[in-house]
Amino acid sequence: MNGTEAWYGSWRHVFKLDPEKDISDEALEAVCMSGTDAIIVGGSTGVTFENTVDLMARIRRFEVDCALEVSTMDGAVPGFDGYFVPIVLNTDRAEWINGAQTKGLQEYGSFVPWEETAAQGYIILNEDAAAARITGACTALDEDEVAAHVMMADRLMRLPVVYIEYSGTFGDMSLLRTVRETAQGGARVFYGGGIDNADKAQQAAEFAHTVVVGNVVYQDLAAALSTVAAVHSRA
Repeated sequence: MNGTEAWYGSWRHVFKLDPEKDISDEALEAVCMSGTDAIIVGGSTGVTFENTVDLMARIRRFEVDCALEVSTMDGAVPGFDGYFVPIVLNTDRAEWINGAQTKGLQEYGSFVPWEETAAQGYIILNEDAAAARITGACTALDEDEVAAHVMMADRLMRLPVVYIEYSGTFGDMSLLRTVRETAQGGARVFYGGGIDNADKAQQAAEFAHTVVVGNVVYQDLAAALSTVAAVHSRA
């Protein structure tokens, strides 16, 4: 199955909601009814079974696709349309490459809905992001180093998703262009980080297959909603 045939293969725009953060019913309705292709539920800290179940149940009132990014086994909740399992590529801490994932499979492997589960090869490039601090990601990568990580994920590991994560800041779009040009083995390129208006959303959509919009939902809802049409305007 290649990236376009996968259950997430048609997603161009995605909102990412954090179970630890508060969002009103009105704001959640606006997000879910915005025309976005999907909602991803996930966060770097404070994710629990309880707050994940609660957010999923609220999203389920709407017809939008809803996937879970499994960052902790405490937050592994059944009932989502799909599941993403992050693998951090630019860290030397084995627990974030295959350690935590293997432990999770030892306990829950027989329950995993494999047809709706995909690995995400994360390349975290903002040193100030919580995800970078937690995973010990080496964020000071030049273009050739990033390209090598992409080839590792896309060609050698055959991961279905390469996720370029700048969480909290807007990334280098020329570098994102290199990622897209390098990922020719079938991986779908996700981009997330610093998209807080329609213009930045369009820039990211030029090179990423899927644009992920997160923090701005909690800071400026109108700006967040404007990113949907901006991404979809890029064929």
